[in-house]
Amino acid sequence: MHDQPRQPINTPRYFMVWRWHFYAGLFIAPFLIILACTALGMLLMANTAGRDNERLTIVIPESTALAPVSTQAKSALNSEPDSTLIKYIAPRDATTVALFQVKSADHDTMVAINPYTADVIKSATTNGNLYSTFDHIHSDLFLGTVGDYLLETTASLTILMILTGWYLWWQKRKSIKAMLIPDNQTNRKQKRSFFLTIHATLGSWISILLLFFCISGMAWAGVWGERVVQSWSQFPAGKWGVAPMPVSIDHSQPHSAMHESMPVPHVHGSASTDVPTHGSILNSGNTKEVPWVLELTPMPVSGTTKGTEGIAPNLPLMIDTVDRYAREIGFVGRYQLNLPQGASGVWTISQDSMSYDMSSPTADRTVHIDRYSGNVLADIRFDHYNAFGKFMAAGAAIHMGTLGWWSVLANVLFCLSVIAICMSGYVMWWQRRPRSDSVRTGLNPPARGLNLAIRWPFAIPLLVVAMIFPTAIIAIVAIGLLDFLLLSRVSFLQKLLK
Repeated sequence: MHDQPRQPINTPRYFMVWRWHFYAGLFIAPFLIILACTALGMLLMANTAGRDNERLTIVIPESTALAPVSTQAKSALNSEPDSTLIKYIAPRDATTVALFQVKSADHDTMVAINPYTADVIKSATTNGNLYSTFDHIHSDLFLGTVGDYLLETTASLTILMILTGWYLWWQKRKSIKAMLIPDNQTNRKQKRSFFLTIHATLGSWISILLLFFCISGMAWAGVWGERVVQSWSQFPAGKWGVAPMPVSIDHSQPHSAMHESMPVPHVHGSASTDVPTHGSILNSGNTKEVPWVLELTPMPVSGTTKGTEGIAPNLPLMIDTVDRYAREIGFVGRYQLNLPQGASGVWTISQDSMSYDMSSPTADRTVHIDRYSGNVLADIRFDHYNAFGKFMAAGAAIHMGTLGWWSVLANVLFCLSVIAICMSGYVMWWQRRPRSDSVRTGLNPPARGLNLAIRWPFAIPLLVVAMIFPTAIIAIVAIGLLDFLLLSRVSFLQKLLK
């Protein structure tokens, strides 16, 4: 049984939604293409050379004994004169390098070390590789706060695009099956009909995933993420009793065994007057390495009477001891060891999917150790996260494609689909232009020349999106002013945009 031919939809309500879909798409499509392309770049780099060149391989020598971590660290420090050690990243497996982040007076460097011979394999500026370039564009377009707000607005309007797209396609197809599966109503001889089917059908398939990516991506953004959601979803630092300064240690006593673990105070991306947080201490510049729920959480401090028994008091607190303790308490394979920063800094042992340490976000673990007593100040695991923290840990793994090769492939197909949807939208716009040379200039939006007022039932989704995502307010107001106020008064703009 064949479907009945569908009649064209000519209601003002439909045209009004279509026009909103058009204007929102006109703004967000270039940014979505940039986001998809940079995501493909990050996926490529993360699964070939690695984010920090951690996938560089070495030849396993006949003697498979690893050099002490302190010996490897000294080789890394000797490669950069007058430098201090910031972080140690253990090898992913027996055939890959160890990494050491060292800081000199004017720059940070990531040094790849052969863990068997302690030889320097490669040295590169921290966050200076191709992965970091893609990541920086993906995060803020190299525009800082302005770029962050632009991308947050893009994600907000993408949600509006999804809602209006659902409405428009439903009005044409009238069933979910017809929205997802092209039928014999698709006329391949008519190019615009063909591209419309690609645009809308592919959009229907990935819309839920795109919605998820928008929400999980915006949770890192500066307004909705940091100020609206992340600020009240942070891990409760009161569990370890954050104090402003150490209160139980006599700092006049020497700690000679800690020479390689006592760099000068160093806080990435944070003013010295700021309260030290996990993000400001542990993130390397623009790169997000800390689980979302911990990023704004204040760090614990060394030198208090807090904590539970950790490293034995008779052992020197040095990088070899802490590495051995990390293995004893269950850290396997690649993990990260951040050294204490400043007099009240702590040793931080961490392993999470955000940093490509392992694939499962449910295995996230962060352990803080007092640099003086060796006590464990905090042992934070996935089960300790709140509900939104768990959602973001899992969401980040899906978003970044760290769940295994199947998730890498799924993310590649998703990014290509987003590009195809955006490009097909532009093709349809180009094909829909009037044939008369006198009116071919300008944007030529849907229902050109019609005065379409916003109907209150359709204004509600706009208000909801604007209330949930603050940056959408500015965009929606700007589009409203442009379409309903400014164009009616400025003839040049009316000709260009109408």
